[in-house]
Amino acid sequence: MQTLNHAHDISLVSNAFGFLRTPLNFKPYDSDADVVVTGVPFDMATSGRSGSRFGPNAIRQVSPQLAWEGCRYPWDFNLFDKIKVEDCGDLVYAFGDNQDMVDKLVEHTDKLISKGKKCLTFGGDHFITLPLLRAHAKHYGKMALIHFDAHADTYSNGSSYDHGTMFYHAPIEGLIDPSKSVQVGIRTEFSKKDGFLVLDGARANDMSVDEISRAIHERVGSQKVYLTFDIDCLDPAYAPGTGTPVMGGMSSDKILKILRTLKDLDIVGMDVVEVAPAYDHAEITALAAATIALEMLYLEASKR
Repeated sequence: MQTLNHAHDISLVSNAFGFLRTPLNFKPYDSDADVVVTGVPFDMATSGRSGSRFGPNAIRQVSPQLAWEGCRYPWDFNLFDKIKVEDCGDLVYAFGDNQDMVDKLVEHTDKLISKGKKCLTFGGDHFITLPLLRAHAKHYGKMALIHFDAHADTYSNGSSYDHGTMFYHAPIEGLIDPSKSVQVGIRTEFSKKDGFLVLDGARANDMSVDEISRAIHERVGSQKVYLTFDIDCLDPAYAPGTGTPVMGGMSSDKILKILRTLKDLDIVGMDVVEVAPAYDHAEITALAAATIALEMLYLEASKR
């Protein structure tokens, strides 16, 4: 909200707003924000339909639909009474240069964490999670991963820049511990040899929310957690606007209920990725992503 210093004190909402109409701050490192939102408009690692570079903007554009509530149902407090959230806009990197994106994202995230801030990042394709994990591991060491997705993303036959190889590289680099990590909603090929607890799509759909939550908690324990959500974990009925949709996914209702049970875990970083608005209808995929991101913020706020 911008207030003009005129006699009538007219209040205007700028068209240049951040997520949930939070302030845009292009110098976030020295701000007093608790959580900083960053967009990463990158989709050069995509193997399916391109277009997730436009995801961050789509999530921001739909987010005012969620900004009018004082207390977000079913939470019993106002998010902004507990934490300050700022949006620093989109990461700028040399166009067409994958490695420059990686380097800039690691540097940016490292600086935010060094200043005591939590990071909520919007993709872009899922490859961005690998540099995010590299930055977080510098501060938190080897982490547990809670990974919602239709794809395991552990494929070793991809290039260094491939949105299906992050969780092949991350354990090798010592960023995450598969024995403490969970993948939920997977419904493409995966190998038990990778070491993750995989609650595949068919199994997760048959399990109750409490059963899934219990499995996650037992696996993760007290480990520091990185939470990553690929929007294609949702069934295409709920999220058609993505590059690699897979039938047989989870419902938005069930996902939100699962996320709310994670409030007692030590979550140190979060992202929402793979929204491709060109394939969306009535912004339902962007709205799903924005809602999931808002729930992630409430998880953080509930600890304050």
